This record gives sequence, structure tokens and C-alpha cells, in this order.
Amino acid sequence: MTREELIQAIKEMTVAELAELVKALEDEFGVSAAAPVAVAAAPAAAAAPAAEEKDSFDVVLKSFGAKKINVIKVVREITGLGLKEAKDLVEKAGTPDAVVKEGASKDEAEELKKKLEEAGAEVELK
Repeated sequence: MTREELIQAIKEMTVAELAELVKALEDEFGVSAAAPVAVAAAPAAAAAPAAEEKDSFDVVLKSFGAKKINVIKVVREITGLGLKEAKDLVEKAGTPDAVVKEGASKDEAEELKKKLEEAGAEVELK
């Protein structure tokens, strides 16, 4: 399988399938994907202003509001992260590292924003 075929196969996965794949890779190689995801958010956010018509959005937590536990549950559902990783991500709300989802389509980003806001979070699409 070429790199392009692998990338295409990953693009076609559902969020749940992708979460299972990430977990399997973490188990297989003894690593955690939580830190690289947060680090990768900064370059993506910096490159975004160059695009004229955005077709890809980052879903960023600005605040977790009064219902932190509900927000953590939704973040776990969206990302497939474990409890500790989801809690750490939620607690980074308001920082550049609080990216819940990178490169989402406009429709997906709006849906994720709605879910997070229903849980009590304040969300920004970049």
C-alpha cells in the first residue's frame, strides 16, 4: 500500500473507526497520539489565514463553561481520546492547544461546535 492509498483509506474512516485505529497504533508502538495532536495545532492555525475560501476548519475550545464533565464526555466522543487525555484537552480551553478537531469540513465543524455548545462549552471555528 502506498502512502497516498493509506491516507485515502484514513480519510474514508468514520470518527469511531479512526479512534480505534489510533488506539491500536498506540498499543502496538507504545506511544500516545495526544501530545502530537496538540503540537500540530499551532502550525495549522498559523497557515489558515493564507486561504481565501476556507474549506477546512479547526474546532477550538475557548471555554468549557460550567459543565466541564459534559464537555469532557463530548470531547471523548468526538476524538476517541481516553478520559485523562480528554480532560487535559478540555482544561487547555482558551489556549492554542485546545484544538478538538483539525481540518474538519464546514458541515462537520458546525456539527461538532453544536455538540460542544450543547454540553456547555464555548467553541470557535478557525
